Amino acid sequence: MNSSFEWPSADFTRVPYRVFRDEKVHAREAERLFKGPFWSYLCLDIELPAAGDYVMSYVGETQVFVTRTEEGGVAAFVNSCAHRGAQLVRNLRGNSLSHTCAYHQWCFDLEGRLIGVPQQRGVKGKGGMGPEFDRDRHGLKRLRVDSYKGLWFGTFSDDVAPLADYIGPRITPEIDRIFDRPIKILGYYRQRIPANWKLYLENVKDPYHAGLLHLFHVTFGIYRPTMSGRVFMDETNGHSVLRTADIGERQSDVNEAYSGIDKYRADYRLADASMFDVAPDYDDRVTNMIMTIFPNLMLGQVANTFQVRHVRPKGLKEFELYWTYFGFADEDETATEGKLRQSNFVGPAGYISLEDGEAGRLVQIGTDRRSDEDCSIVEMGGRGEIGDADTLATEVALRGFWKRYVGAMGWDVAPC
Repeated sequence: MNSSFEWPSADFTRVPYRVFRDEKVHAREAERLFKGPFWSYLCLDIELPAAGDYVMSYVGETQVFVTRTEEGGVAAFVNSCAHRGAQLVRNLRGNSLSHTCAYHQWCFDLEGRLIGVPQQRGVKGKGGMGPEFDRDRHGLKRLRVDSYKGLWFGTFSDDVAPLADYIGPRITPEIDRIFDRPIKILGYYRQRIPANWKLYLENVKDPYHAGLLHLFHVTFGIYRPTMSGRVFMDETNGHSVLRTADIGERQSDVNEAYSGIDKYRADYRLADASMFDVAPDYDDRVTNMIMTIFPNLMLGQVANTFQVRHVRPKGLKEFELYWTYFGFADEDETATEGKLRQSNFVGPAGYISLEDGEAGRLVQIGTDRRSDEDCSIVEMGGRGEIGDADTLATEVALRGFWKRYVGAMGWDVAPC
């Protein structure tokens, strides 16, 4: 599969299964998406409170580290020594005013400048670097960085628009809603899922599955397709927001929608109902909000728990999902404890999200066995134009993702 590959449907209602298993596709993504004119999420500003604080992150499969500089700015570098390429930073997070390579002790400051080369002038008048060696020319490979509402992103490209413009005016208000005051970190999860990374992006853009796969979602009223719900996208269709609110739902609608389906169990009760005894931070009655920023970031609100989910490819058929849970700096202990209780809804073993990882694994297994010409059918909500929807019985945001993806990959699209 190369630049001459033709996508099989102009309205993106067909997705070739080979994009989840083709090594050439994976290699092209590394160059066109993760080293191309797109912003990739790095970390939260609150994770770098002091000069020298750093966190490890990824742009695609490229390991990077992000640090607070002595002047208060933020810098990001490929985590590879300029000398022989060894991994430079080895901890997930920490604090250091310089970084020294374990292999040959080359040392770099917080701006990525090479400030120390042992035995640069040789030993006993022999060896060492030649007179033409210039330390200023051998700093760390630096990324361009930008932030919005405390979310830091990085890119290898000089061509991508500033971050706020990249996210766009349709999506930034949704970020403003969540990050309307200072936050605090509550914790992290990491999980490995044996599936292609794009299958998770399909999953979180898919409101259709949420009321059918997740019994907990449906039974306890966090998400049902009978709720007030909408899907909307930015002008490129690559970023999207799915939102539900417990407004206008009738029990008769629920009974009809789940007639003959065992994913709504009105007879189920929680042994510990305190999981729902949590005061919401917002009075808009939103029960579920899933936002995606192309190519691989997700921001989520499930009930009153808030997370950043960073999808990190780990080869062709595996990815790491890195969860960062946060609350608000001004909340009291009761509110924080409530968020921690509700964090059991989502995460690697969450009452809801446990099933998403398994769904991705099953799709990977199933599509691996299909021919190169076989495609998925993405028609829920109709064919034709890609646009916003005021229903949750739709897959239109998936089609929007694939439209942006195919454009980024530089592939042709079959005529209608």
